[in-house]
Amino acid sequence: MLVEKPAGEMRKRVDKPVFEVIQPVARDAKPCVSTSEQYHRDLPRALEEADAEVYRLIGREYDRLRNTLQLIAAENQCSRAVLAALGSVVQNKTTEGFVGARFHGGCEVVDCLEALAISRAKEAFKAQYANVQPHSGTGANQIVLTAILEKGDRILSQAMDQGGHVSHGAPVSFAGKFFEVEHYCVNPDTFLLDYDVIHEQARRFRPKLLVCGASAYSRTIDFARFRAIADEVGAFLMADVSHISGLVVAGAHPSPVDYAHFTTTSTYKPGGPRGGLILMGRDFDRPFPVGNKSIPLWERIEKTTFPGFQGTPYLNNIAGKAVFFKEMFCAEYRERQFRIVENAKTLADEFLRMGYDVLTSGTDNHMFLANVAHLRQGLTGFITQRCLEDSGIIVNMNRLPYDKHNARITSGMRLGTPIITKNGMGAAQMPVISCLVDEVLTHVEILGERQYRLEPAFTAEVRQRVQDLCTQFPMQ
Repeated sequence: MLVEKPAGEMRKRVDKPVFEVIQPVARDAKPCVSTSEQYHRDLPRALEEADAEVYRLIGREYDRLRNTLQLIAAENQCSRAVLAALGSVVQNKTTEGFVGARFHGGCEVVDCLEALAISRAKEAFKAQYANVQPHSGTGANQIVLTAILEKGDRILSQAMDQGGHVSHGAPVSFAGKFFEVEHYCVNPDTFLLDYDVIHEQARRFRPKLLVCGASAYSRTIDFARFRAIADEVGAFLMADVSHISGLVVAGAHPSPVDYAHFTTTSTYKPGGPRGGLILMGRDFDRPFPVGNKSIPLWERIEKTTFPGFQGTPYLNNIAGKAVFFKEMFCAEYRERQFRIVENAKTLADEFLRMGYDVLTSGTDNHMFLANVAHLRQGLTGFITQRCLEDSGIIVNMNRLPYDKHNARITSGMRLGTPIITKNGMGAAQMPVISCLVDEVLTHVEILGERQYRLEPAFTAEVRQRVQDLCTQFPMQ
């Protein structure tokens, strides 16, 4: 701090400055660390000392993950390298704007990080433009909608109870509140997308935005057909590939990047950190009218991201994204995406063999849906999720197309294979998993739509078998 010297002392020593810097002495001062490695070392110990309760809960979550079967299609498992980037000093940097045009100083390092993430995302997805700033996949969708639509404009998207996502225009969502939304459905007999019906619906409704991509659809999506429909009716096309973006990068599912005007995804579903991503292919520099002028479409997206939609980006998450996009180049990552699909196919086949009603009779991607209401009288998705969780098997209930139950009960369960595949499970383990699930669902006593009973001894025995299997394939 700055301290003014007494006047008498100044007269005696006029050669001294009027002010001098006095270094404060902190009580119990800790030695200064000299390197990033030293600073970041033992972060768990620092947390334990500062907040033992949070430290304990994180430990419990780790134990839960390593001792239970993770079969939720929307979840994945990021690497320890990504976790390290998330828990770094980059978290402390605040800025707004984009690389080279920030609204705060001290951005030379984070500019390099964001530029690296952008470059790697473009290379991984074979895109012409990448925006790594969205805080989530839903946020990425909302940025696109806000960029190209005015209040009351029309959106045509897959209904949420037909396999779509809430952010695509469900009545409770941002899109559902500010735009006129109509939904397309799957065929009630095959549960497949009927592109001819969607085409006719688009001709009638004339949307300004057509949305494709789903959170609960297990077959290949024809992005080229969607683009042809969008072009005929003069609509933009947005492809939300959050669930299948890892498969897209590896070539295990066709890419929408050069068909859709905008491709969006979350970054955690394919195995990275929490966050969102907006990609553009050949349409990235298409002129977009703004007042009396036009700007490139990519610039419209950036101006809508900031200052239009969100403020400072999560720079530690962007660092994590950069790490993850590099992982996407690796042969191991790309080969794993094909194993994810093969495991999902094998698991679906096992359930079909046991007499389960698997929608579309299988899958082309990482997940599938089963109608558990057709397995046993009174069985619901709610009971399925809860009784399996009691037994150490983690799935999620899912409303099915044309479901007789509401979203809080549902008739379906959704199963996915990304995490068990990453931990090393393969075709040999899929019959074991399906039998464990089946044992619980045939053993549970159904008391109501949300009420059930399991014998504690049975639950303990299944949990032990689940834990034994997980021990053979630890978290990677």
